[in-house]
Amino acid sequence: MRTLGPPGTDAGSLVTAPDNAVQIVLSFDDNRLASALFGQYGQNLALIERRLGVVATSRGNHVTLEGTREACEQARRVLESLYERLKRGDELVQGDVDGVIRLALAQGSLFDFDPAAARENFEEINLRKRRVRARTPAQDAYVRALKRHALVFSTGPAGTGKTWLAVAHAVQLFERKEVDRIVLSRPAVEAGERLGFLPGDMREKVDPYLRPIYDALYDLMDARIVERALQTTEIEIAPLAFMRGRTLSNAAVILDEAQNTTAMQMKMLLTRLGENSRMVVTGDPSQVDLPSGQTSGLAEAVRLLEGVEGIAHVTFTAADVIRHELVARIVEAYDKADAAKRERR
Repeated sequence: MRTLGPPGTDAGSLVTAPDNAVQIVLSFDDNRLASALFGQYGQNLALIERRLGVVATSRGNHVTLEGTREACEQARRVLESLYERLKRGDELVQGDVDGVIRLALAQGSLFDFDPAAARENFEEINLRKRRVRARTPAQDAYVRALKRHALVFSTGPAGTGKTWLAVAHAVQLFERKEVDRIVLSRPAVEAGERLGFLPGDMREKVDPYLRPIYDALYDLMDARIVERALQTTEIEIAPLAFMRGRTLSNAAVILDEAQNTTAMQMKMLLTRLGENSRMVVTGDPSQVDLPSGQTSGLAEAVRLLEGVEGIAHVTFTAADVIRHELVARIVEAYDKADAAKRERR
């Protein structure tokens, strides 16, 4: 038996079982936090079981892990890291669990791991309503880039947090009075017939296209503040077609779904950047809806501006998907199919 009792747990024990399997027993000193750690109906433990290939059995404030030595050590580190977060008063959602699991898999099996000292060193965005922490290494690089660069491109599949973290960064700048307003834009909205067929005023016409950004705003800010800021245009909805000729100063600008911009539209938007402004351009290169043969403005901009000082580009992959775990598998399956098509060509 090997004692593994880390800070925050009463004791941990590792017992070697037949067929090179081991068993680790962890006991947590706060029953309430242990319940939150295991998740409603044990859903957090179930996720750990599926991702790490262990069997996790809870009883009261105790949990028994069974599996290979490496898998059990990784599961132990995940549980201890999550428990430390709960002790600091953080909320725990499934995405947090998934992020810590990814980190444990990336780091391998470290037997001298100290959960109290390890906060993953991931960047945080502190807002009045909540604290936002990067959950994957790519998200960490993204948040760092947002803090250090005036223009950031983020590309990758759906569900990787590109738009959500961009909105969180913009809200932080707005709350700290570092910018006077937030400008949200999306190329899917057109100024011609398609917009005209929609009922209502300009905001009502563009709302359906910007719903993902609205969802992020209401998740990260108090609803009354959002509504007031929309009325005073401190948060502005600006269809891409209406951006021409403007200079966006003292603003946090977000262009979402940028893969559907043309080369001219992208150049037009990038040259709107004014004094003391920040811009984030997000998009999924695999979901371009432009007419066949037309170059995506996002792809061209990323290529042309590579290495330009003051501009950062962060690429996400299916491994960074933080929605339902099936989304990552779906994205991976589509990526494999696309790769097979390219090989056949």
